[in-house]
Amino acid sequence: MSSPFENASNFNIEGGTHIYAKNYHHYGERPPKSSIEKLREHIAAGAFHNSDERCDAPKCHPETRVAVQDEVVGWICDRDSDGDPKEIMWVTGPAGSGKTAIMGSVADTCQRKGILGATHFFSSFSGSANRRSKRFLVPTLAYQFVQHKAMTQVTDRILSAVEHNPAVFDHKLEVQLDQLILEPLRACQEGRSAWPKVIIIDGLDECEAVQYHDEAQSSAPRRSKEDDQIEILSVLKIAASDPDFPFRIVIASRPEHAIKRFFADVAKPLTRELFLDAKYNPDADMALFLESKFANIRRESRLPSSWPGEDVRQTLIANASGQFIYVATVGRFMEVSGGDPDELLKQVLRLPGFKASTDALAPLDALYTHILNSSPDPPLSILCLNLIFRERCFERKDRFGGDLGPAPATFVRLYLESYLGQVSYAFRNLNSLVSAPSMEDHNSPYHLYHKSLVDFLQDRSRSGTLFGRAEAQNTL
Repeated sequence: MSSPFENASNFNIEGGTHIYAKNYHHYGERPPKSSIEKLREHIAAGAFHNSDERCDAPKCHPETRVAVQDEVVGWICDRDSDGDPKEIMWVTGPAGSGKTAIMGSVADTCQRKGILGATHFFSSFSGSANRRSKRFLVPTLAYQFVQHKAMTQVTDRILSAVEHNPAVFDHKLEVQLDQLILEPLRACQEGRSAWPKVIIIDGLDECEAVQYHDEAQSSAPRRSKEDDQIEILSVLKIAASDPDFPFRIVIASRPEHAIKRFFADVAKPLTRELFLDAKYNPDADMALFLESKFANIRRESRLPSSWPGEDVRQTLIANASGQFIYVATVGRFMEVSGGDPDELLKQVLRLPGFKASTDALAPLDALYTHILNSSPDPPLSILCLNLIFRERCFERKDRFGGDLGPAPATFVRLYLESYLGQVSYAFRNLNSLVSAPSMEDHNSPYHLYHKSLVDFLQDRSRSGTLFGRAEAQNTL
């Protein structure tokens, strides 16, 4: 047991009775929090590009998506030499086109170059609720500035702002931006040449609405996620328009209607759009990715160097129709299924390909259908997926409807199962779609590899008979 006088100093003992110490401990009360601690309480640490929560997040395979990455990084670095600078780049494309992987790799590159100011990776299926709410965006960016070794003067100003107004985190985003970022930047004019150059924000379309009222007791209108997304874009536009704001901003999202309209109208003069289409030659990148996966499988299964053949690779690339998520799912399916690689590949190739439909999503839908049907009980599997990821029945909420994040997988199993191991049984053979924590892990939630599976499950025209099966089975 440590002494109650540990770390005390400058004792003055008089008459052996009274003891005075200049340093002393408080018992029964907590010392006041520092400004950095107050700021730390309001950030989404899992949204950092290099957070532990994102350790399994997709990154571009070596030597792939090079043209896109080079264009984004080049635009970031060319700020000073741009004749007609646009301070925001919107990287967009359909689901599965590789936006998050590209942004993760760009962030890593910028970090190595010393030009990364801050990142925020939104995620609607994150283990932490902070990554899907606007509340934590500005404090998270400010915290990363505080941690940046080239921005020490700004650090002092940000922490001073927190000390002066600890309630700033409860203000609207525009006030937070002004007090925590813009005012500190305006006050620091020296040493700017050494400052970083970019802020990266990914997955804006996955930001969900914050409700400010108890919905059961209030007649106030419910906010939509589009409301919060446009509020975020509006404050980022304010920042990008400020002459004292020294960063370019890269924003990645799906081309959802509200976001697309904002960039086409309100922010058009400030925005450069980069759409992930055939211009960036995704087919060549997918060929490199598949060859890497096949090389690993050949090595582990002792298959000939000619396996599986160039015609197979080209068929898979054609089926992908530019969507990286297709080849990534094929790769995971073959790696984790545990069966004969040649037979697994034949199963994939027997599915309807791009020639069987004019719908670019048809091959991905066929792949999802095949994997789900490989479950020992497909209706049960789909019901579990719908309850956990589509209906989100196990999302914890506060009294105002605010997100507290998904419940641990342990709780989900206890709640759903009518016999021990039922959910694990339902998810058997679905390892290429869902990551399930070990039975010894009592804290982590189930994790979906890609949001496109939810898109598939909730669209009857895509999931077909699987959609009907899930609706028919309403009890476990």
